[in-house]
Amino acid sequence: MKSATGLTGSGTRDWFLQRVSAVILAVYTVVVFGWILLNGGFNYEQWFGFMMTLPMKVLSLLAVLSLVAHAWIGMWQVFTDYVTTRQMGPSASGLRLVLTSAVIIAVFAYAIWAIQIFWAN
Repeated sequence: MKSATGLTGSGTRDWFLQRVSAVILAVYTVVVFGWILLNGGFNYEQWFGFMMTLPMKVLSLLAVLSLVAHAWIGMWQVFTDYVTTRQMGPSASGLRLVLTSAVIIAVFAYAIWAIQIFWAN
């Protein structure tokens, strides 16, 4: 029987993808905080103007997709490591399925919502 795997089907690829996604999220954080520090006292129009530029839309999309991948891989690892029959009893498989499904629905919904926010304007 083949067991369920993380996002890519390979532990090495999942590990690498999680590290790359962390770097993208770090770059995004530095860019956003850097802009805030350089533009103190900004208003909504200035913030909107900054966030709706094409480079920020692309970087924001990359950040959202990185967050989705990072969250999925991390939560999958937590569920497979800690929601086990040994630790949780016979209901572990059902609980793991519910938790995994909830994470999939949440990250998918957040990704769609973020795409709508950045690309519907």
